[in-house]
Amino acid sequence: MAIAEMTKTITLKINGQETQVREGATIMEAARQVGIRIPTLCFLKEVNEVGACRVCMVEVAGMKNLAAACMFPAADGMEISTNSPRVRKAVKTNLELLLSHHRMDCLSCPRSTNCELQTLAFEYDAQQYHYENTSFRDEKNNIVPAIDTSSKAITRDNSKCILCNRCVAMCNGPQVTGVIGRNGRGFDTYIGSPFSLPVNSTSCIDCGQCVQVCPTAALTEKDDTQKIWDALSNPDMHVVVAPAPSIRAQVGELFGMPMGTNVQGKVVSACRLMGFDGVFDIDTAADMTIMEEANEFIQRFKDNGPFPMFTSCSPGWVKFLEFYYPEYVPNLSSAKSPQGMYGALMKTYYAEKMGIDPKNIFVATIMPCTAKKFEITRGDETPGFNATKYPDVDVVITTVEFARMIKQSAIDFKNLADSEFDPIFGVASGAGHIFGASGGVMEAALRTAADTLTGQSLDALDYKEVRGTAGIKEAEYNLGGQTVRVAVASSPARAKELLDMVKRGEREYHFIEIMGCAGGCVGGGGQPNVPGYMRNEYDIPALRADVLRNIDKNSKYRKSHDNPVVKEIYDSFLGEPGGHKAHELLHTKHEARNVYPPKTLFDYLPKE
Repeated sequence: MAIAEMTKTITLKINGQETQVREGATIMEAARQVGIRIPTLCFLKEVNEVGACRVCMVEVAGMKNLAAACMFPAADGMEISTNSPRVRKAVKTNLELLLSHHRMDCLSCPRSTNCELQTLAFEYDAQQYHYENTSFRDEKNNIVPAIDTSSKAITRDNSKCILCNRCVAMCNGPQVTGVIGRNGRGFDTYIGSPFSLPVNSTSCIDCGQCVQVCPTAALTEKDDTQKIWDALSNPDMHVVVAPAPSIRAQVGELFGMPMGTNVQGKVVSACRLMGFDGVFDIDTAADMTIMEEANEFIQRFKDNGPFPMFTSCSPGWVKFLEFYYPEYVPNLSSAKSPQGMYGALMKTYYAEKMGIDPKNIFVATIMPCTAKKFEITRGDETPGFNATKYPDVDVVITTVEFARMIKQSAIDFKNLADSEFDPIFGVASGAGHIFGASGGVMEAALRTAADTLTGQSLDALDYKEVRGTAGIKEAEYNLGGQTVRVAVASSPARAKELLDMVKRGEREYHFIEIMGCAGGCVGGGGQPNVPGYMRNEYDIPALRADVLRNIDKNSKYRKSHDNPVVKEIYDSFLGEPGGHKAHELLHTKHEARNVYPPKTLFDYLPKE
């Protein structure tokens, strides 16, 4: 008997319409089948299923109390109302109670018009001052926000928190770091770190997934846009910018364009209209990363280790390993991420080619990842420069910040004509483009490693086994007569699962790619916020990743080592991959980190 035939179904009515659903489905799932989106502010499928917000209430015939649709199982013969007067009143009341504990500065809030609480309050005509709002005010009635700005990547503003628990569930679940949780009790409950530590004193990996799931502006990316505006207005500065591969697949969402729209040409045009002196494709630097990383892998293969070698392009993942698996620090590739390589080459190769003093070059990047803001502060020195004055990259902004700058520039992004990247650093291979999707770094590296190990230009370019949004993917390939075992994981939870298997001797790999966010950079913490109901119904990373795969498929060059710009940089400036100059400029060091500062837990307890 087929599996589908074995699945039991039940029949019920929703708003008078009869429907059938699988046995065990929730009322919310059943409602979706008939085109009803029951509101919720807390529910995230398989992440946060706790019924905390009480906004998803429905009326079930024969039941005294209203039921939370996100948790309550549907039953055969059940009759449900999602829009009765009782339901509408309950939802409106619960929203107004949330608003009574919420700082109301919606006009200047970074999540205005993209806030789930604001949207539902409008839809249900909830009055913001129906109940007295005295939260976060001092004796003179002045607002006293509880804001933590200690992190280089994110800002936490508890005056806008609605205690939905999404961030806690994400941090403790898929991201497994557990650096935030519910502190206090009753009306004094708040989201914070253990012992009320500032977030930068914890083992936070800056991934920003808490920002992604927050329905309000209680968690946001650290806004660094003013640094770019200041540089652009400085006539002595030569300001260059480069977007990461996934930016071109996501930023259109913030201008009303369908998810998965490729807006690469519009991104370039927008940057030029803002006044940047150079607009480059950081995917070219991704090709450089592959050249160095693949060379490093081949060298390790010849030297028999240490294995497995880990990719080092995701700063959230790298920080996770430094905190929780420090014994594997030697296994990390020493190659800088594309961002790091881009910055280093801008202030050396590009400066020399253009005849510009490096101190007058301001390097900005547009990233899908809040952890990239931390990455540029690692303190790596560019040889020949004073690192305190000339960092590789001067500022990182996220996709969301970039869209904010476009709007502040009064640019009609949706109707912009397409433009091409500047040629000096503007030709990227398809291999560089797929860095933004889980498995992309691995596939790009394999394309170059395979040609190098076999001494041929192979036609086989698609390593489909490492693609997709599955948490862990494994594959084995024969490259030049040698067996290469690889694995790909995205999110710290899957990384932990994979690393623990390696530690126990249950798995052996030569090469492992890990990303700090599910699905890779397309699901990064700096990407456009997607409402909870969409996250529950669609595979968002997969929709976004298709853009990058299609760019790769149609690229003139699909291997990093075939990129003519990369060849020219090595021939005229760096020498060979892995050589002395390349190693000085394009490689870095990693370090073991303490999960908490070197104190005892007793030092964090309140003093009498």
